[in-house]
Amino acid sequence: MFGWLKNYLPRGIYGRAALIVAVPFLALQVIVSASFIQRHFEDVTRQMVRTTTVMLTHVFDELAEDGLSVAQSDVAVPLGIALERAAVVPSENARVWYDVSGRSVIANLETVFDVAAIDLSNRRVVTAYIRQGGEVYQVAFPRRYVSARNPHQLLVLMVVAGLVMIVIAFIYLRNQLRPIKRLAAASEAFGRGRNEPYHPSGASEVRAAGSAFLDMRGRILRQIEQRTLMLSGVSHDLRTPLTRMRLALSMMEEPEAEALRADVEDMNRMIDAFLDFARVGAEEDAVATDLAALLHDSVENARRAGHQLEAEEPFAPMTMPLRALGLRRSVDNLISNAARYGTRVRLALDVFERSVRIRVEDNGPGIPENQREDAMRPFLRLDPARGQNQGGSVGLGLAIAADTARRHGGTLRL
Repeated sequence: MFGWLKNYLPRGIYGRAALIVAVPFLALQVIVSASFIQRHFEDVTRQMVRTTTVMLTHVFDELAEDGLSVAQSDVAVPLGIALERAAVVPSENARVWYDVSGRSVIANLETVFDVAAIDLSNRRVVTAYIRQGGEVYQVAFPRRYVSARNPHQLLVLMVVAGLVMIVIAFIYLRNQLRPIKRLAAASEAFGRGRNEPYHPSGASEVRAAGSAFLDMRGRILRQIEQRTLMLSGVSHDLRTPLTRMRLALSMMEEPEAEALRADVEDMNRMIDAFLDFARVGAEEDAVATDLAALLHDSVENARRAGHQLEAEEPFAPMTMPLRALGLRRSVDNLISNAARYGTRVRLALDVFERSVRIRVEDNGPGIPENQREDAMRPFLRLDPARGQNQGGSVGLGLAIAADTARRHGGTLRL
């Protein structure tokens, strides 16, 4: 029902928490203030108008008995009231829009006298046009006779006190949210491959979440280390017998030796793929690197390898923190896959305001949409239509590229 309201709410937790604190507090202040001030000042104004009407009644009694001059000099002037016959009578009452007590003044005067009009446009003086004895008299008296002085003081005091309390609440709220922001920053850094120092702090719930994050990070790092050690050890141990086999086959001239040498080369490429996959979790730190130069090197390597590669060169210059070895290895894998399944390969770099996109396109058969997630899983190969027996693939190229993209805060899309 209120889904449209989400577009206007703050994005951050600090802004939303501040809104939760400020809105109910200010709403309560406004409701209580308006209700109290309206009822209180209406009662005060009504009582003051009654006192003033007593004085005006006395003036008009003297006017009826002794005439206008006596009423002016002997009664009206000592009371601070100006009385004279009206030369011009306004057709309607006059009042500024923010004069809250003015409505009560007009209503109470009209209940006692035959009022033609009341002018409250001057905030210091009330001018009433009152019919008396067939004449219309212009009666002026100070506004303080019928209204409380400085009625806004209570409202200003409540607003100022409310703002001070909100500022104090914001300061306290910021201190409470700082541990959450630190936890979010550490989680984001770890998701991008950086292991930044973090110590749980703040409220008990935040400390519990921080401790759980540290436990999770520790388990993931141990798993990465174990995977790296296992793959590196297995790959290293396999190279020794492969080297002996390669030396033995090099001295054989039989026709069968050529097929065996091809199998040995396939096994060697598989071992290289295992090592590349193991290095993804233990790469170098990100350093400022020229992405255009890195892609240019990949283009040259692909062309030296005999691939028919089209590139949108010169690439837009872009220096950014990168793990150059891992990113170059991933781009080379994507180019190699594209060349394996297609006859035309194209490399492009798109630069946006807050991100970059490296595109490797080919004219091969493509990957069905329902198999694209599986294609990025390690050691998983798709159906024979993708050429399982071409080049000794073990299904790690796209997995390496996906891990590299995640460690740079990005994603691999097929």
